[in-house]
Parts: sequence; C-alpha cells; structure tokens
Amino acid sequence: MGGGGFVEKGGARAEFYEHKITGYFIFACIVAALGGSLFGYDLGVSGGVTSMDDFLKEFFPNIYRRKQAHLEETDYCKYDNQILTLFTSSLYFAALVSTFGASHITRNKGRRMSILCGAVSFFAGAILNAAAQNIAMLIVGRVLLGVGIGFGNQAVPLYLSEMAPAKVRGAVNQLFQLTTCLGILIANFINYGVEKIHPWGWRLSLGLATVPAVLMFVGGLFLPETPNSLVEQGKLEEGRRVLEKVRGTTKVDAEFQDLLDASKAAKAIKHPFRNLLQRRNRPQLVIAALGIPAFQQLTGMNSILFYAPVIFQSLGFGSGASLYSSAITSSALVLATFISMALVDKFGRRAFFLEAGCEMICCLVAVAITLALKFGEGVVLSKGIGIFLVLVICIFVLAYGRSWGPLGWLVPSELFPLETRSAGQSVVVCVNMIFTALIAQCFLASLCHLRYGIFLLFAALIFIMSCFIYFLLPETKQVPIEEIYLLWQSHWFWKRYCGPEERPHGADGPEEKPHGADGKSELQMPSTQTANNIQQ
Repeated sequence: MGGGGFVEKGGARAEFYEHKITGYFIFACIVAALGGSLFGYDLGVSGGVTSMDDFLKEFFPNIYRRKQAHLEETDYCKYDNQILTLFTSSLYFAALVSTFGASHITRNKGRRMSILCGAVSFFAGAILNAAAQNIAMLIVGRVLLGVGIGFGNQAVPLYLSEMAPAKVRGAVNQLFQLTTCLGILIANFINYGVEKIHPWGWRLSLGLATVPAVLMFVGGLFLPETPNSLVEQGKLEEGRRVLEKVRGTTKVDAEFQDLLDASKAAKAIKHPFRNLLQRRNRPQLVIAALGIPAFQQLTGMNSILFYAPVIFQSLGFGSGASLYSSAITSSALVLATFISMALVDKFGRRAFFLEAGCEMICCLVAVAITLALKFGEGVVLSKGIGIFLVLVICIFVLAYGRSWGPLGWLVPSELFPLETRSAGQSVVVCVNMIFTALIAQCFLASLCHLRYGIFLLFAALIFIMSCFIYFLLPETKQVPIEEIYLLWQSHWFWKRYCGPEERPHGADGPEEKPHGADGKSELQMPSTQTANNIQQ
C-alpha cells in the first residue's frame, strides 16, 4: 500500500491515549461477552437435540423411522427434512429481522439496553422450547431465541470494541467468540449427558439455555454503558467518568476529544443506513457489512457445528459416539480461540485469515476424497477412517477458530466510524444470519444430493474469500477505532473512494470545517501504529 500523509483533525490523537487494565474494565467485558454464550449454546444444543431419538419420535416420527432403516437409502440423506431444518433455521431468520430493531435501541438507548433485551427474549424462548408440545411451540420458541441472539450479536461486539484500548482490542473483542465456543462445548457435553435421560432429556437440554440468559441479564444490570455511546447520547460528564474508570487514569483528554469529534459527526447523520451507501463508506459496506459476514458462513463451519452429531452419526459412529465426537471438535474450537486471543494483536488479522484459509481448504479436500472413496450405501466406516475424519475436522476447526470464527465478528466491529457503527453492525448481523439460515436450511439437502461434493464446494468458496481478504482488507491491528478510516485513504484500491477530501466522519449535509485552537485548519499526523499499517 502507498504511504500516508497529513490528515485533517479527527481520530489523530492516538499517540496520547493512556490506559491501564482495571478490574472494572475486566468485569464489564466478561459480563458483556456472555452474549456470545447465548449464540454458542444454541449452536451446540440444536444439532445434538435433532439427533436424539426421543426428540425425533415425539416431533419427527418419519425421520426416526428412516434413521432406523439404515440400509434402505444413501447415508447422506437420512436427515434430509425441511421441517427439521426449519427448527434450526427459524432462529436465524428471526435474528436477522430483529437486529434492525436492535440497531435503533443500540444507537438511542445504548449498547447495554440491547444486551438486556436480548437476554429477556432468549430466556422466554428457552422456556417455551423446553415445554413444547408440538412443532408450532418449538418454532415460536426458536423465534424468541432468535430475537435474543439478534439483539446480543448486534450489541456485544460493538460494546467490546468500544470498551477496549486499541492495543488489546483484538483479544478483548474475541471474548465474544470465546464465550460462543464455550457455549458450544458445554452444550455438547450436556447433550451427551441428557441423551441417557428418557424420554425428556432433550427438554432439559433446551431448557438449560435459560442459565446463560439469566447470567447475562443479572450481570447486565450492573454493566456500564460504553463511553462512545454515552457521548453519542449527549451524556458527556458520565461518558468521561466511565472512560476514566475503564482506562484506570484521569489522563483521557485526547481519547475523550476524539469521542466528541466522532459524536458531532454521528449526530449530523439523520439516516445512518442510507449513509452506509455513500461513496466514502464503500469499503465498510463491501468488506464489513457484506463480504466478511457472508463469507464467515460460507466456510461451512457452522454447518459442521449445527449438524456435527448428525454428520458423525451418518458416518456410522452411533448416537452416543457422535455427541462425544462433537464435544471433541468443540474443545478444538475453544483452544483455537485462546490461540487467536493471544496472537491476533501481534501477527495481525490478515495473517490469520490467509494462513488458516490454506489449512481449511486442505482439510475439506481431504474429507471429500475420503468420503468419495470410502463412504457408500449403508456402509459403516471403519474405525480408522472414522478417527481420520474426526482428526481432519478438528484441524479444520482449529483453523476456523483462530480466523474466520473470531475475526468475522472482530473486523467488522472495528471498521465502521461512529456515525454508522450501530447501523453497520445491524447489517453485519443481518447478512450473517441470512447466510446462516440459508446454510442451515440447505445443508442437509445439499449433503444428500451433492454428497462429498459439498465439501469441495466449501473449499472453493474459501479460496475465493482468501483472495478477497488478500486484495481488499488492510491490516487493522492496534489501530485506534476512530482512526481506522486513515487506512482506506492509502489503500491501493479503496483510496479512489476514500480520499482525504471524503472523510468518513462527514455528515449527510455539508461537512463541518476543521479547526484548531485558533479557529484555523488543523492538520495532524496519524499515530505511529496507523502509519506502520499504512506502509504494509
């Protein structure tokens, strides 16, 4: 990329930011990150429940009978049922709709209020699912769960990115991914345990989703609002007080002034969703709002998480063994998240995207070849082949878990300027949920018809998305969140849309003139870290 240069005032005081890691900051981030556990627990529990015999006998007897007739059809097609997949995907359709309501609340009432609303809706959905007597109750419960996830996924990544100092923003934001992974892991172990409780074990599995919802709601009552949101709402004194408390110092003049500047521009934006379509916001729209959230699902990872028990059972592992195998892959996901948290702020986002992409392609090709050669009509896989598949899938999960998994939420949350941040994150969640729902609804049918070819399709998509990252995404590690826009101005492709004359902090109307202490134009250099990233 080309070098930088002088830029107008706004987000260029990062050299003067100071911070300490305080207990108050840690508490706030851990409580907010519990929002990920809602998403993760559901991801883990839904696939396990749909493979339990008691659940299938009560709601999907035809699938249960088909499952028992192991030799009568191709193993890939045992669970191909659109009503069964609707049980999973209805949550994600609800989430993508609710996220737009969450955007309004997040911007006008604060990130904390959206987190609380999400916890209440998720709790109600979990109760309804656990008490379900028919498919309609199941679907309504899933819709309420989806509303909770829509609110949580919209607000939590923003909350974490805004609370975190730039130097550790990557690790802090990935607390969301960590709690998501822990939710998946815990759900798999719960499924493994309750499967032996007949005939209501599945109800316990679904009902325990109330636990993370209660924890998030109770913790949320004591959660501080982010300084960015408080300033945006006009609560300047409270915003500065919270900023001093989370940074552990009273020397926050530079950072607070950047928040004031960003807030002035944000208040001038009357239609933030329309503002996303403006030319100067083209990189955020293409990369953060559309590209990354769509590609995150097109890796095929969530398909594996949704249906890991189903996949392993189809591969001949048996019901109990399939849930145990899923727990192994979930553990690999947690381990990968810790690796990413430790290293992403050192090696950067691009390196993790590209290196892991190569691993994921190799793993998917290996799975496809193995299934093409060894997996036939009603043939149970040998123990050796089964172990090989689990190992390859674990390697795939380790690669995803330190790249597209956490970075798919981290990178979009740090790319948007304040004036479009809430609206942008809503589009991120909406696009993510659209593709999540489509993949959930279509995966088992595709597995039935494409067979091993579905894994080759995902491998090809990962190659395309790796090229997307290589050519279009600049490195954002350790760059202050209100200084990200400087990267676009020097990027080989995006600079034609985001030159210095088209600052992303502008408004719908005429831009406010930059001013210094004497009322004249003020020019400042970007921070050292931003300049380094521009030169890369």
